[in-house]
Amino acid sequence: MKSLRQAAVDRLRAWSARRHGRDTLPITIHRRRIYILPTRFGLMLAALLVAMLIASLNYNSNLALAFAFLMVALALVAMHHCHRNLLALSVDVHAETDAFAGGEACFEFVLRNESRIERSDIQLRFAKDAQSIGSVAGNTHGRVTVCVPVARRGVSLFKQFELRTDHPFGWFRAWTYVQASLTAYVAPAPRGERVIAAAAAAGGTALRAEARGDEDFAGLRSYQPGVSLKHMAWKVLARGGEPMLRSYSGLAANPEWLDWSSLDGLEAEARLSQLCRWVLDSEAAQRPYGLRIPGTELAPACGREHRSACLRALACFGIEAPR
Repeated sequence: MKSLRQAAVDRLRAWSARRHGRDTLPITIHRRRIYILPTRFGLMLAALLVAMLIASLNYNSNLALAFAFLMVALALVAMHHCHRNLLALSVDVHAETDAFAGGEACFEFVLRNESRIERSDIQLRFAKDAQSIGSVAGNTHGRVTVCVPVARRGVSLFKQFELRTDHPFGWFRAWTYVQASLTAYVAPAPRGERVIAAAAAAGGTALRAEARGDEDFAGLRSYQPGVSLKHMAWKVLARGGEPMLRSYSGLAANPEWLDWSSLDGLEAEARLSQLCRWVLDSEAAQRPYGLRIPGTELAPACGREHRSACLRALACFGIEAPR
């Protein structure tokens, strides 16, 4: 029974993709995109109402007949509200994200509600069991994060996601499919030695930069999360100032190279995991670093974009990206 249901869902998804084609985000949900059916509770309610109508007609009970018609009217109103909960709702999402093997790839969706009516219990679903629930007040927007487990390094492509709701009573379920591709770049799980110890074994470039940097004070800069606490300007903080970091000229003057060839003797996946660990360590310490792997060389830099570029290079190494 479960396989038949899944086959029916797959055929409906494929039919919806052919009907609407590829979507461009952000997208506003119009009425022709919304499908609605009764849930199990709705079917049970319908069977109960039919039994009530038959019994009230059989026993000529006006009170029972009035109550049955009242429940039918309530069910119709609930169906209308369930459909309206998705109507004219706008959805957007950043189509790319970074993750690590064995962890989760998280996509942040933005739901915009231009009407005065609150949209409650909106479910976002894609992959198999990945889902998240959120609500959006009138004339505002909300953010919903959906996380998908990723087991292996590589590039994971999700070609479709679903918005659904069973608000207000769970008697009906309205849903729509959005044909937009979401990509997760899954870097190897970071493992191995810390970057300073490895640099000392390879010639001590980063280690000498660290030592010289501790002596060459260059000024103060704004605090950034993830930076080592040994660079904190504690005196400034003690005087009631904003959190600041001490900068050293030696750290910027001696960029380090994270090189594939320095890891001879390790298997490919072990090398990638070690390089991933070095990328995270260097970024946390705010040291400029470059990456060399077969077929790719990224010049020394620092910052979120450079970190993302290095992690994606490690994720895509030796793997053809899916289309």
